[in-house]
Amino acid sequence: MSLELQLASGAGDLPAKSDFEAWAETALEDEHRRGLVIRIVDEAESRQLNRDYRGRDKPTNVLSFPFEAPPQVPDGHLGDLVICAPVVTREAREQGKPAAHHWAHLVIHGVLHLRGYDHMQDSEASVMEARERDLLASLAIPDPYREDS
Repeated sequence: MSLELQLASGAGDLPAKSDFEAWAETALEDEHRRGLVIRIVDEAESRQLNRDYRGRDKPTNVLSFPFEAPPQVPDGHLGDLVICAPVVTREAREQGKPAAHHWAHLVIHGVLHLRGYDHMQDSEASVMEARERDLLASLAIPDPYREDS
């Protein structure tokens, strides 16, 4: 796998590049495209990208940008993920889970989007969430969708 990690955030205590590589590799499975960019941003950049590309004027945890190669370009790059560090930290705290587990979940979630998974329809969400659960379980990370009573 070829991972370019871009740090465009002032947040401290970020996972190591090797963690991002391991999480992405888990979600890549048999995917032939192995190139990936993960850009870690603050809320201002996340908000702008979310507004520009999704019409939502707020920061979000992860955005996925699949790469569509023109015919003359080798098809080795899967796409780009943009992850907002402050949102990830806040969500992990609010959900009472270790930050590393939430980072892993969002990397896997984003890579699955790049691979064509989606969750716009209930049937798509069921398939995608089941895949996320299986991949996270392989890393000994609990089900992120489990509702604690």
